[in-house]
Amino acid sequence: MTTKMRSEIAEQPAALRATLSALLPRVGEVEALAGRTRHLVFIARGTSDNAAVYGRYLVEAYAGRMAGLAAPSIATTYKRRIDMSGVLAVGLSQSGRTEEIVETLAWAKDCGASTVAITNGGEESPLARTADLALCTLAGVEEAVPATKTYTTALAALAVLALGLGAEVKADDLARVPDAVEELIADPGDLDAVVEGLAGVQGVVVSGRGMAFSTALETALKLKEACYLHAMGLSYADLLHGPIAVVDQDTPALLVAAGEGPTLPGTVALARRVTGAGAAAYAVGGGPELAGAATAALNGPALPEWVAPMGLIVPGQLLTEALARRLGYDPDAPRGLNKVTQTE
Repeated sequence: MTTKMRSEIAEQPAALRATLSALLPRVGEVEALAGRTRHLVFIARGTSDNAAVYGRYLVEAYAGRMAGLAAPSIATTYKRRIDMSGVLAVGLSQSGRTEEIVETLAWAKDCGASTVAITNGGEESPLARTADLALCTLAGVEEAVPATKTYTTALAALAVLALGLGAEVKADDLARVPDAVEELIADPGDLDAVVEGLAGVQGVVVSGRGMAFSTALETALKLKEACYLHAMGLSYADLLHGPIAVVDQDTPALLVAAGEGPTLPGTVALARRVTGAGAAAYAVGGGPELAGAATAALNGPALPEWVAPMGLIVPGQLLTEALARRLGYDPDAPRGLNKVTQTE
C-alpha cells in the first residue's frame, strides 16, 4: 500500500526545486524590508513552530541577529501591546488560514513591526495578505495530515529569508538540497531495523542540538501524531540535565545530527553513553562517526550544516510512515487531528 504521506514525501525534491526557483530571486525584497529592523520574532504553531526553531538558529548563527519565538497568546488572549519597532515579525502557517497566526501577525504589524509571511497557502491566503512581504512556498496540495513537503519547503523559505538578512553562507548550497533529499528517499539507511526497534516500545527520546534541534522536535511530533508514541523532542544539552534518566531498555534514543558542525561530537558522545548504559541509540545523519556509535543508523544528507535540516527530516518522515503502518495505523489520518488546526 502506498499512503498519501509516502507519496508526498516523494514529492519533496520537486517541491523544493519549485520553491527555491520562485523565492531565491526575491532575496533583494527581503533585504529591503529587513533593512529597517534589528531583531526577529517568529510566529507559529505545531510543525511550523518547529520550522521556526530552525529559522531562529539560522538567523542567530549565520546572520548575527537576535531572534525568538513569539507567544501568540500575548496578542490573542492577553491582548497586550508591545513596542515592536525595529522588529521583523515572521508568521509561518502551512495553510495561511490559521486564525491565531494571522491575528498575531496583524497585531505585530499594528505594534510597529515589519512583517513577512511564509505559507503554502498562496498569495491570496489571509496570512499572505496580512504581511508586508509573502514568501509563498510551492509544495502543491498536501492531503496527508502529517506535514512533510510543506515543512521542508518552509525551511527552504527560511533559508531564503536568512540570505536576505545577510547570512554568511554560500547560497549555492541550496541548489544541492533537492538532489540530496532525492538520494535519502531512495536510500534512507537501515530503516527496517529502526522500525523494528521502535515497534515494541511506548516511548522514545529524540535529541539533537543547534541546527538539528528543529529536526528532533519535528521528528518527535511526527512520531506522536502518526504512531502515538510518547516521543520527547529535546536538545541534547537539556537531555543531559535530567531527562536522560528515562532512556533505558524500554525507551530508546533517536539522535539527530548533520554530518559536520560543532554539535556532532556531542551527539556521538551521547550515543556512546546511551548504548553504554544498555539502551538502544538510533542515529539520523551524523555520518559514519555517529553511525558507528549507534545501534542502527538512518542516512543523513551530504550537505553543509546550515542546509542539512532540509534533508535530515526526511529519514524521520520515512520512519514515521513505515512505523505507523507496522503498528497498524493509517499515517494519512491520525486520530483526532485535522489538516488545519484553529486555537481558541
